Amino acid sequence: MARMPAWVVLPLELPLVVCLVAGVRIPAAVLLGAELLVLAALVLESWVLWRLYAAGRRAGSDRREALRDGVRALVPVPVRRLLAHEMRALYSLALWIVRRRHGVAGDALAVPYTGPQTAMMYGLVFVSVIETVALALVIPWPVVHAVLLVVDVYGVVLVLALHAACVTRPHVIGADGSLRIRYGGLFDLAVPAASVASARVDRRYPEGGLVRLSPDGVLDLAVGGQTTVTVELTEPIGFVRPLGKAGLARTVRFHADDPRAAVAALTRVRTAPSPHPVPPV
Repeated sequence: MARMPAWVVLPLELPLVVCLVAGVRIPAAVLLGAELLVLAALVLESWVLWRLYAAGRRAGSDRREALRDGVRALVPVPVRRLLAHEMRALYSLALWIVRRRHGVAGDALAVPYTGPQTAMMYGLVFVSVIETVALALVIPWPVVHAVLLVVDVYGVVLVLALHAACVTRPHVIGADGSLRIRYGGLFDLAVPAASVASARVDRRYPEGGLVRLSPDGVLDLAVGGQTTVTVELTEPIGFVRPLGKAGLARTVRFHADDPRAAVAALTRVRTAPSPHPVPPV
């Protein structure tokens, strides 16, 4: 119930902010009422958070754990996950600048997958920059110009950060034959070596969004609307969608810029002779 004021009051506050920025005169009574509603919502949520924090402390949790549990109870899972994705993207932008990768050990094979989307990402950045310049020349109101400038610049940074997350977080094939399938900071699926039955080059063009699970348990992680590698699993593996919904996959299809190299690496581990051969009887 404590989430209800935020879901109701804050969306009602947004049109008022837009009107104020645009220079629309709003009666003082309406502004005062809106601000009182927002203040009441913040006070209510702060009070509920304090009650949850105090209950956690009484249950034996330390301060950090009690605060974390309280925030989890108040903030919806999709909101928390979106914020976490955004933070990982911005961190990946820093990794991209210093030319480092995330989660790739020295003996592991990094499998890039950004080929089909690179041109589109840079195109979005170019369009965003043109839009920022055009609005700066067209809009005469200083306040509106400042707000839109901040929003547009942050939008450009976020697009670059999303692309940087995909570049710095490639798929990873471990020396033991394990497989880590990722899409930037949005999706991360670890497949143990024992769960990989076979892998093959298999170009497909699945319909739907980034993550799609068919009724027969086939998980498609498409980039640019395509997948190039199909991995059959020995047993179903659980995964989590970007917004927190869980699923179970029996086959995984993903995109690799060089699918033959990825399949060769997975196959080579499984067909390599054992380092400790069994002596003949």
